[in-house]
Amino acid sequence: MADSALRELRPIGRERLIVVEDDPVTRTMLVGYFSENNFDVVGAGTCAECRQALRARTDLVFLDVQLPDGDGFELAKEIQATSNAGIIFVTRRDTDVDRILGLEIAGDHYVTKPINLRDLLARARSVLRRRSIDRKAARNHNSIAFGDWIIDLTRRELLGSDGKPVALTRAEFDLLAALVGADGRPLSRDYLIEVVSNRQAEVDIRTVDALVARLRRKLVGSGTPVIATVTGVGYKLALSERL
Repeated sequence: MADSALRELRPIGRERLIVVEDDPVTRTMLVGYFSENNFDVVGAGTCAECRQALRARTDLVFLDVQLPDGDGFELAKEIQATSNAGIIFVTRRDTDVDRILGLEIAGDHYVTKPINLRDLLARARSVLRRRSIDRKAARNHNSIAFGDWIIDLTRRELLGSDGKPVALTRAEFDLLAALVGADGRPLSRDYLIEVVSNRQAEVDIRTVDALVARLRRKLVGSGTPVIATVTGVGYKLALSERL
């Protein structure tokens, strides 16, 4: 049986986590640690127990690949098809083939044992934060989520991962909106000069470079670079692989 009975009511402010792990020692360790860190945790030792636990709303699943009654990769496909929960594989299977397969199928991350609990907690919070941002963006077609931020083109507002506005000048907002809208394609400095120019101010390449520098200082949080320099061209939105 699962380590915790399914709950009809979730504690307010807590994300619900299912730990799918057939080793009782590892499962108990994960359930205890994440319970202490403000998660509502359910343990499951088999695919069947995981399916039962998924009947209640679930925010995140830690999923072993080798389970006594099935394959974790196949179970991940089921979870993805029936739930909006994030998936982090936590397993001893550490080959490149397994890692690539897990990430291609459904996984937000692929973590190999032995487990670093603090690292796993950071990854879990990153997945939940990113999914929360995506949900907010989906409710507003004029908003675009990128990394840990949402840019609202109608309100001309940039929101951080905590939902609070990030103060931007008009030129900073216009430049960032252009980079986000380019969806990873590089934009030349000359083009960006036209984007941020106005009749009251003279704009040149040095102005664009200064605006990018200011944006880089403001767009910090996860440590992931947001704006990359494209040598000989200009700049592009360049979020590296997310934690």
